[in-house]
Order: sequence, then structure tokens, then C-alpha cells
Amino acid sequence: HEGDALQFDFATLDAPLRIVGNLPYNISSPLLFHFAAFAARITDMHFMLQNEVVERMVAAPSTPQYGRLSVMLQYRFEMEKLLDVPPQSFRPAPKVDSAIVRMIPLPGEKITVNNEALFARIVADAFGQRRKTLRNTLKAWLAEADFAQLGINAQLRAENLGVAEFTRIANFVNERVVS
Repeated sequence: HEGDALQFDFATLDAPLRIVGNLPYNISSPLLFHFAAFAARITDMHFMLQNEVVERMVAAPSTPQYGRLSVMLQYRFEMEKLLDVPPQSFRPAPKVDSAIVRMIPLPGEKITVNNEALFARIVADAFGQRRKTLRNTLKAWLAEADFAQLGINAQLRAENLGVAEFTRIANFVNERVVS
């Protein structure tokens, strides 16, 4: 198939899919989010990406690399950085280091968010102003009492929460909206 990968409907292909590529570094994050929408049809994906992007993808909470990309992809995939690819591996050599990452979709029962669009908005809001506390970044979604009910310290920053905490927040807010 030929076309714009950001627009391509991977549901038109026979599943299961195995996707391998050297993604254009300038659009790697949008492409990864697009692939996530088709995770149920994918067996695995292996990509060469800019090392900095791979580090953000696999980052643990409370590390400088951990952010929106980490949460959104770790919610859907088990990921592992497989190897570093130095610039001298290419002709001409790029100005950045590269790495290869493996992404395996998590089984459906591990996908526990009730409203994925809401989850994405909450994660984006939480990381939108990185140095602010959750009390400030999520004030449109949660009151002080809500944080207490969830058992989450409102003084923490988004980078301190794991995927499970973001899932709990999204499901809590969704229940309030649906009720």
C-alpha cells in the first residue's frame, strides 16, 4: 500500500499486522498515536526512531523523560528499547542518535479506561504545564475532595503519576459525567 501513514486506515488491512519501519523523526509522535488507534489489530511493531523519542516512550514516572507520550503509549503497549543505533551507522550521518523500540499491544483486559478521548484530554491537561501541580493542571476536572477520594496527592506533578493513576482519574471523571 502507498499513501500518507497519518491518514491511512489500517483497519482495511488483514489482521494481525506486524509493522516495521524507520519513522520520519519529525512526525514520529503523531504516527505513534495514529498506530495506537489500531492496536487491537496489531501483533507487534518495531521502529527506528530518534533516541530521545524512544527514551520518552519507555520512561518511568518521576523521571525527566516521562510525559504525555509515555503515558499515552504505555497505556496501550508494552515497550522495550532494543538497541542504540549510532549516527555513524548511516551515510550521511545524522546529527542525532537513533534507537530501535519494540511495541507489543497490551491485551484488551488491560485497557480499562471507559472513555479514551477523556483520558487523552486529562493526560494532555496534566502535562500541559509541566511545573504546575495536579491541583492546578486538573482543576477543570477535579476538586480538592476528588483528589482525596482518589487517594492522589494534589500537590504532585503529572510526571509523578503512573498510567494506573491517570486511568483512575479518567474513569472517576467519566463516571461523574455519565451519572
